[in-house]
Amino acid sequence: MARTITVKGIGKVSAKPDYVVFSMTLESKHKDYDKAMDMAADHIQQLNETLCGIGFEKGSVKTTNFSVRTDYDRVKDRNGNYQSVFCGYEVTHNLKLAFDFDMGRLSQALSAIAGCLSHPQLSVAFTVKDATAINEEMLRSATANAKKKAEILCEASGVTMGDLIAIDYNWGELDIYSHTRYDCCEDAMPLMAKSIDIDPDDIDVSDTATFVWEIK
Repeated sequence: MARTITVKGIGKVSAKPDYVVFSMTLESKHKDYDKAMDMAADHIQQLNETLCGIGFEKGSVKTTNFSVRTDYDRVKDRNGNYQSVFCGYEVTHNLKLAFDFDMGRLSQALSAIAGCLSHPQLSVAFTVKDATAINEEMLRSATANAKKKAEILCEASGVTMGDLIAIDYNWGELDIYSHTRYDCCEDAMPLMAKSIDIDPDDIDVSDTATFVWEIK
């Protein structure tokens, strides 16, 4: 049976955010299904027109989730029994707007969205535009880390490291976002066309991969 050494490599990468992601939610509710859908359509049209008005291209806002559900209330009747009463159809539209990080552009977009008649719920996150480059650098880092560990262990044990036999890596999606929060109360958002410059915290990404080498 071949002798082997198994080592877990840890890859770490730090990157400066260069991309902004707006996550927005539009909600509409009406007892009539067609009117609820019409309201939802009007809301997204208003949002698109608002953003086009400050220079964003048509189609910049992308849908990440769209759902329609029925809403009921639990109401007690005169006999003390609870019954479900239909309240209407709820339409929820989750959207994303992403653009290159620029403080002036960010403030302008916040101010415009705050004045939009559709009044979307909004959160702001900072990330990188080229996530592939971050992933590749992290994998190279994990590989170099594992190889270095294996070489040290083999040298200390008086054995020779042979050929690489196997690599085990979980290809899950990494969370490549800065921990910086950018919050603003709803009342102040229309004033955000004038805002101070911020420098989002660097993005720190780490992941692991397992390597198996032959021992000669």
